[in-house]
Amino acid sequence: MKRFFIAPAQRLRIPLELACLCLLLITCSKSEVDTTDPDSGNPPVLPQNLYYPPLQASGQWETTSMESLGWDAELATSLNTYLETEGTQAFIILKDGKIVMESYFGDFTDSSLWYWASAGKTLTAFTVGIAQADGKLSLDDRTAEYLGVGWTSAPPEKEQKIRIAHQLSMTTGLDERIFECTLPNCLQFKAESGTRWAYHNGPYTLLQNVVASAVSEDFSLYFNRQLRNRIGMDGFWLAQGEGNNIYYSSARSMARFGLLVLSKGVWDSEVILEDPAYIEEMVRPSQSLNKAYGYLWWLNGRDRYMAPGSQVVFSGPLIPSAPSDLIAGLGKNDQKLYVVPSQSLVIIRMGEDTGDALVGPSSFDNALWQRLSEMMGL
Repeated sequence: MKRFFIAPAQRLRIPLELACLCLLLITCSKSEVDTTDPDSGNPPVLPQNLYYPPLQASGQWETTSMESLGWDAELATSLNTYLETEGTQAFIILKDGKIVMESYFGDFTDSSLWYWASAGKTLTAFTVGIAQADGKLSLDDRTAEYLGVGWTSAPPEKEQKIRIAHQLSMTTGLDERIFECTLPNCLQFKAESGTRWAYHNGPYTLLQNVVASAVSEDFSLYFNRQLRNRIGMDGFWLAQGEGNNIYYSSARSMARFGLLVLSKGVWDSEVILEDPAYIEEMVRPSQSLNKAYGYLWWLNGRDRYMAPGSQVVFSGPLIPSAPSDLIAGLGKNDQKLYVVPSQSLVIIRMGEDTGDALVGPSSFDNALWQRLSEMMGL
């Protein structure tokens, strides 16, 4: 059985001055509203007047209607049909923090848990930032300071050059062909750290061990106290395979985290990550090899990109049909977390694979954003 919700039109009495201001904003061209240049290094403007849902999961999450936003509500029906045919379990759109569209399919509900896959890398990146802000570690620290000498099979002098920043940016230089394993014999030298970009789960996964060593606490406990509980998320980390941890949560919890990133680490009046510089670095190119990759975040709007499992450099943006300032957590089987600062949007998709069977970006990203852009008039 399919369930979906589109926020109804709100009956509001709007002062004349406010109505005129809204009309002016609606009639501005996109170029007048979205002034973000992804390649300029200038950060996007923080959306104003964001709404934050109550910390209690049972609390009411405010909504806003497509009609009030000038979106095409009729296209939402066809979008839901498309999402269902593509194996979607849950889909949410937030605008300014309020729910515009929330859809569930089959037996899935707003309390059902699903895996984030590699979209959960964004949670780890954020938690590393918290640990650095707490003075527990620095991105310039050598990984061996926390994991010990011999955490890889690389020659000692090569291993000593690998730093936390390399793990965050996928530039450890370790051989990605042994993709998941975190054991030393699996982490083999291939290139000097910082000279080669390759999507590699093993070194990424060990970031959680780095944080645990730095804070002298189990990573999941630190994560729960410093991040999850403070913004009302549910969910848990589950170990799978050779030490790889996957996060499971409800769709609304993924949306909560997206809202936190949209607000640059602030939840309502509470600062969750007290390091604005790190937040900006996290969602900017972390190296020059793959300009579409930050600290475990995918970045749209760059002039070239690389994809998992390949050393080919592709020309053009990662998702041509999406806004240029979009940042994303992208996981296996098309788990999607999109944040678009210029439009004050958070969009999440949980579900089954749509056909490409890829661990990160897929053709579904562009196909979905073609429909979203049409519906929103972007």
